[in-house]
Amino acid sequence: MPLSRSHIQTTTETYLGRYPEERAGLGPLLDALTRPEDPTRRKTYPGHITCSAIVIDRHDQVLHIYHKILGKDLVPGGHIEPDDAALPSAALRELQEEAGIPPSAVVPLTGHEGILLDIDVHDIAANPDKGEPAHQHYDFRFAFRLLGERKIYLQVEEVTDYRWLPFAKVPAPTIADKLALLPSSTSP
Repeated sequence: MPLSRSHIQTTTETYLGRYPEERAGLGPLLDALTRPEDPTRRKTYPGHITCSAIVIDRHDQVLHIYHKILGKDLVPGGHIEPDDAALPSAALRELQEEAGIPPSAVVPLTGHEGILLDIDVHDIAANPDKGEPAHQHYDFRFAFRLLGERKIYLQVEEVTDYRWLPFAKVPAPTIADKLALLPSSTSP
């Protein structure tokens, strides 16, 4: 059963309540939420929702994995599956699949329990091998604190490497900007 449209709309509006200046940039997502097609289905075009997990360790570093298909470092994430019960659980499932970190090893970032840290609209190139045209991902990015040690077990079919990056080196500017506003967990 797909995620309810009301769950997605409530999550989006809660986010926009915190970051109202981002409404214009999320136009493609907001348009998708008005169409009858399921915005979480991988084959919904011109775009669909994906979920990612921003995992922060005790040294205020963020996990990034190298995706083979996209050819770049990203936070763990991906497409929503039909049995995902909620958007945060989709992000946690992807975290476990791609990096081997179980949901029990993280907690929501303080102040972001149930609230996204970021939503990003980005272009995805056509993938003829999968019969996918160029389209957009509306990526719902949830932030989590890693509870213990860094233990990574990569999903080698999709991911080839990982790195822990300090907030200032996070390649996604909207994530880096928001993380820079957080109090440091490493300060005395």
